[in-house]
Amino acid sequence: MTDGTREERDSLGAMTIPASAYWGIHTARALENFPITRRAIYNYPDLIRALAKVKQAAARANAEIGVMEADKAAIIDQVCQEIFDGALHAEFRVGVIQGGAGTSTNMNANEVIANRGLELMGFEKGDYAKLSPIDDVNRSQSTNDVYPTAIKLAMVYGVQRLLAEHKLLAGSFAAKGREFNHILKIGRTQLQDAVPMTLGQEFKGFAVTLAEDYDRLNETIPWLNEINMGATAIGTGITADHRYAESVCRHLIEVTGIHMETAADLIEATSDAGIFMTVSGTLKRAAVKLSKICNDLRLLSSGPQAGIGEINLPARQAGSSIMPGKVNPVIPEVVNQVAFSVIGADATVTAAAEGGQLQLNAFEPVIAHSILQSLSWMTNACFTLRVNCVDGISANIERLAMQVETSVGVVTALTPYIGYAAAATLAHTALTTNESIADLVVSTGLMTPEKVALVLSPERLSGMVANTAAITLPVLTQPTQT
Repeated sequence: MTDGTREERDSLGAMTIPASAYWGIHTARALENFPITRRAIYNYPDLIRALAKVKQAAARANAEIGVMEADKAAIIDQVCQEIFDGALHAEFRVGVIQGGAGTSTNMNANEVIANRGLELMGFEKGDYAKLSPIDDVNRSQSTNDVYPTAIKLAMVYGVQRLLAEHKLLAGSFAAKGREFNHILKIGRTQLQDAVPMTLGQEFKGFAVTLAEDYDRLNETIPWLNEINMGATAIGTGITADHRYAESVCRHLIEVTGIHMETAADLIEATSDAGIFMTVSGTLKRAAVKLSKICNDLRLLSSGPQAGIGEINLPARQAGSSIMPGKVNPVIPEVVNQVAFSVIGADATVTAAAEGGQLQLNAFEPVIAHSILQSLSWMTNACFTLRVNCVDGISANIERLAMQVETSVGVVTALTPYIGYAAAATLAHTALTTNESIADLVVSTGLMTPEKVALVLSPERLSGMVANTAAITLPVLTQPTQT
């Protein structure tokens, strides 16, 4: 080791490594080979934490079955816990998108763990005769079982975090539903006036649709918990003791607190990427539905003077460099863009899953990047939508009341009592004269003021209370059968 560097060798030759680096020659080659995204795996802390837990479980299993010295296993175990707790993440330098089916990521982890272990043992970094990244840290393993297990575990961490924010967001919409429960408004179909409802019903609907996606996302976790540790290269378990697969799964459950199961067929499990399509597709569904809600928020708040203007979104920032006073719906807009990205990521995952050949899918790095990014962005989107938008939404009560009073949509509620033809005539008259439906139906003698007031009450118009026999419905004559 000279001039702040050290020399390391592999089967391709020697390279000079910074003496302070915990990564080694395999990471250095990856840094040269994959300058693609300039986005290192340290941008995905869940993946680093997952790798640490997989390596920790492997070390414990290797010690248990007697294929690794207990003192080496203990050092590896200690280092893995340090990494899980947040240490050395900046040393995970390789680009997240890489050739080699994740080998560079696995070797980056092996080298960081080995060199930190050497440091704890009192040796210099790179002295791999004392603790080897491959012979010790990677004992009984292959990238082809470590990497898919780690990215699945990372996705579980990501899904759990998304579920927490998703639930809070649904709760915020539900709270607004209760707050707006008795505020009547006009519902719309195909952007045209339809029939009355309450603003609370609209926001409760947002909460319910989010709750449905919470359930679907939660259902992906058990599928992610099927692992192929012990498969090694292609699923045959070559280089691993026959006791290892059961032992490492048990230890992985112990160190993560998450129930996991070893796949019944390790060859199939090593080549199949179906679960990633399931997770990605479920994320896309949640993103699309969240984006639709944001579209609705932007429409409902449009204006504020020349648009629909039924609700007011919190003003978060000046909306224009040229138009004074303009405020844009920036929070729903950014969530829309997150959804667009998730949709595109799902297409990438689909193509990558299809592109695998024979006993291994070489494209799991881009699958991991796509899904982990989507999970992170969706989590952040749910947070900012809740805190910076939904919690501060207010109703434009006067405008809502005016729209209901002048809307011909309420005539639909009268059709059971006066018939469709008469109701259509009244609607046409109201549109041309701007008279209220209530006044017209009374003035034409079709119903008494008392009956009109009952039928057009907010509770009945919104369906919040069921129709009763308080007003007798007309008996329709059935056509004679011939």
